[in-house]
Amino acid sequence: MRLDDYDNDINVGEAQPGGGFGGGGGGGLLFGLLPLIGSRFGCGGIIVVLIILAVLGMNPLGLLTGGGNAPVTRSADSGQQSARQICEASPERREACQAFSNADNTWEKIFADSGQRFEAPGLRFFVGNSAQSGCGVAQSAVGPFYCPPDRTIYLDTRFFDELANRFGAKGDFARNYVIAHEFGHHIQTLLGTSDKVRQAQQAAGEAEGNALSVRLELQADCYAGVWAAKNRDRLEPGDVEEGMTAARAIGDDTLQREATGRVVPDSFTHGSSEQRMRWLRRGMETGDPAQCDTFSGAI
Repeated sequence: MRLDDYDNDINVGEAQPGGGFGGGGGGGLLFGLLPLIGSRFGCGGIIVVLIILAVLGMNPLGLLTGGGNAPVTRSADSGQQSARQICEASPERREACQAFSNADNTWEKIFADSGQRFEAPGLRFFVGNSAQSGCGVAQSAVGPFYCPPDRTIYLDTRFFDELANRFGAKGDFARNYVIAHEFGHHIQTLLGTSDKVRQAQQAAGEAEGNALSVRLELQADCYAGVWAAKNRDRLEPGDVEEGMTAARAIGDDTLQREATGRVVPDSFTHGSSEQRMRWLRRGMETGDPAQCDTFSGAI
């Protein structure tokens, strides 16, 4: 995918260091796992969750809704570091900044065209298991995630190596899709969708709550497709296939089968491989956010 250079005024920085597991309603270890549940493309972390779900019957939505008791911790500012200094620290960061900046510009225009007010999210890079976020401690094992309380995407770019080597999702568009999906969760926050889902989950049983989580995730996939559609002239041969490979690789059924050898649909929180591919494709084919209503009818 051909992307322009990133804007110098994007909200990018280094995540604030922090040690151990934070406090909060779920207790030490459980609250430390909050980013894992909230992560949208967790790799090893998601597999751990799936094992917990399959073996112990644990409901991850309790951690998500319990996160409201956590302190909102904004990332530290980057001191004298400019966006360029942070983004140029590695080729992987540069590419992530380009995708983030492009998504920022794309959604700002979409909102302006519909008469809505757009607010840009933040992007914070981290390495390791000791970065603070408004959702608790950011850990590399959970992969990239969006934190609604501080409206920030957290990313350890080493995840992209696992995406390619473990899940077979190679190519720049597969990596850009990850950023676009997380950006989709920010759009849901701006539109109030995320809050409505969390409120509904608090009153729902486990299976119903999981189903709501799936619809939220599939909508973020569709929004990622809308972003791609708005940048169709930048796509290169093979990009669409790269995106579909990534969507298929991170489907709940695929991950559960790898982790436990069996599939438990009621425990899905992100959607099956087929569903994730279908909603990503819908966004790419229509380029219309209104076509991303995963909350009406079958998915």
